[in-house]
Amino acid sequence: CFGFPLSIFFIVVNEFCERFSYYGMKAVLILYFTYFLHWEDNFATAIYHTFVALCYLSPILGASIADSWLGKFKTIFYLSVVYMIGQAVLAVGSINDLTDHNRDGSPDNAALHIALSMIGLILIAFGTGGIKPCVSAFGGDQFEDDQEKQRRTFFSFFYLSINAGSLLSTIVTPSLKAKQCGIHTKQRCYPLAFGVPAVLMAVALVVFIMGSKMYKKVKPQGNVMLQVSKCVGFAIKNRFRHRSKEFPKREHWLDWASDKYDKQLIAETKMVLKVLFLYIPLPMFWALFDQQGSRWTLQATAMDGDFGISIEPDQMQIVNPILIVIMVPVVDYLVYPLIKKCKINFTPLKKMTVGMFFASLAFVAAALVQVQIDKTYPVFPAAGQNQIRLINLGAVPATVQFQPQLQSVDVAPNEATGYMTFETSKLQSLHITSAALNKTEPLELLKGYRYTLAFKGGLPEISSKLILDNVTSKPEEGQNLVRFINNYNFPVNVTMGDMDFGVLDPLSASNYDIVPKRDWSFLITASIPPASCNVPSMKFGFGSAYTISVDDCTNNQLNVTYFEDIAPSTVHMAWQIPQYFLLTCGEVLFSVTGLEFSYSQAPSNMKSVLQAGWQLTVAFGNIIVLIVAGASKLNKQWAEYVLFAALLLVVCIIFAIMASSYTYVDPNEIEAQFSKEKKEENKKDQDDNEKEAEADSRM
Repeated sequence: CFGFPLSIFFIVVNEFCERFSYYGMKAVLILYFTYFLHWEDNFATAIYHTFVALCYLSPILGASIADSWLGKFKTIFYLSVVYMIGQAVLAVGSINDLTDHNRDGSPDNAALHIALSMIGLILIAFGTGGIKPCVSAFGGDQFEDDQEKQRRTFFSFFYLSINAGSLLSTIVTPSLKAKQCGIHTKQRCYPLAFGVPAVLMAVALVVFIMGSKMYKKVKPQGNVMLQVSKCVGFAIKNRFRHRSKEFPKREHWLDWASDKYDKQLIAETKMVLKVLFLYIPLPMFWALFDQQGSRWTLQATAMDGDFGISIEPDQMQIVNPILIVIMVPVVDYLVYPLIKKCKINFTPLKKMTVGMFFASLAFVAAALVQVQIDKTYPVFPAAGQNQIRLINLGAVPATVQFQPQLQSVDVAPNEATGYMTFETSKLQSLHITSAALNKTEPLELLKGYRYTLAFKGGLPEISSKLILDNVTSKPEEGQNLVRFINNYNFPVNVTMGDMDFGVLDPLSASNYDIVPKRDWSFLITASIPPASCNVPSMKFGFGSAYTISVDDCTNNQLNVTYFEDIAPSTVHMAWQIPQYFLLTCGEVLFSVTGLEFSYSQAPSNMKSVLQAGWQLTVAFGNIIVLIVAGASKLNKQWAEYVLFAALLLVVCIIFAIMASSYTYVDPNEIEAQFSKEKKEENKKDQDDNEKEAEADSRM
């Protein structure tokens, strides 16, 4: 079809569906850990990076199985089945109603959900990692030797399908997660967010099988990674065996393998090990880079996502692939040529060093943003303390005296104070004075909580009620909380959209409820049989909590007053764009150049070894994060960002020193030299055989 093997179209579609499945699931994973499984941020981050590390360790297993045993087709098929099962198990594990027998909105058996989630993620890690090194190589196998142009075009479309799948899924699955679903209680729809990727993985498998009869299936030809490992192992063992001074030293420690392995394999292994030595500092870059899906996503949950439309915190990850699509051609066709015109020798290793520096700057930017976010967090009472906020719902001003003789506060009509902090042991009662009337409100407080005292003065007496504010932190994931307080002198039934807050007695307050949509206005209705009044609500922003006073009704128009319990987030998510920009600059300089450098310095039959080494640097980078997240004693998130930035800066300097002593080689010249030597040896052997044959004939 258009000069291409028909089979490659099945492979490209398969890759698109598989990447959609993986990145779609991964986009919402950290929020699933924190808000569904209710794991603490550090623990959730550690498990997230353990999963990513496993995804980058398993390609070595997949490549070994494909090259030494099953071949690429069977490896992709069997591991895709494992992958699909893992996605399905994860989706089932996220169904809240599976164990919510008492229908209170929380799973009754959290251990079952955790077990299913972990089993699903382990299967996914082995599935996606196992097929990762096989699919692109399997696509390349479909072309004949004279189809080099078509093969290059295929790889362009192949990587386009990867980016398209990841880009689309990062938009779609967070939107699916944001929907409300459930049989008994409505909450974040993680089953849908994980279920759609599971369906896409099933589609990927079906599409791959459909092309089965058209594929060119190359038989396993042995694993070069295994050969290199055996060569290195033999050299070390042989050197240790001949460590006494009576044995002459050899030019390189790998030369001790010459007793068993040929010179070309040893020379090529030396080249590979030189590059792998440079890989040692590289995991630190990935330790920072992969925190886009964990720490940076958690950071976005405390920010304002109003871009005209409401953006979910996990959708901010889309900035990276969008910038990649823009920056790669800009850097290749504009920045590098300008640097070349300035006669600056910008070698691949220098590019990688600068890339590390940019990533370090990205985390400095993230720390600066975090400092601003921390300033917006509400302060809650410590142990042994209480906070009290006063709301005057009456038409006349009032004065409240905190007894015994702590402080006196004036409160205007329809106004509220901020939360005031007191030592619980020192606070006994409140004395309210309004319009020549007064009342003493005794206090029995639970330590460590916030309270609201709602009151109104008027004949014949002052009415008041002390209300427990059962909110102990800023609402999760940018959600908003509302509750209503009845300022009528008789009971009313209050609803807001589909939310029913029930019948409220005078001065009584409802429980807080989650506002399902941030960017919507809901109809607030107060029913006073036989009539009812209503009014559209305000839009609540991100991460706020409000108490809404239902005051009175004028011409069927409900009058309400909003009291801000927790202010909405004021630091906009757009402030994350600079850190994403810096990190993407680092990725373009580091990752793209690193792969190019590795391939240019590796012999043709050793490229898979360096590919495996590159994947291992990503895995070890994620292991660094889980160690830091698990062992960190830093109380402030900005301090952790600065720590990572400093560590990468130190590693950047070390890498620059290591790179300065590296000598670039041309593997093609070395391979050509060995090829020439082999030809000369073969010719010499042939001449010797001819001379022997001639001598035999004379005899």
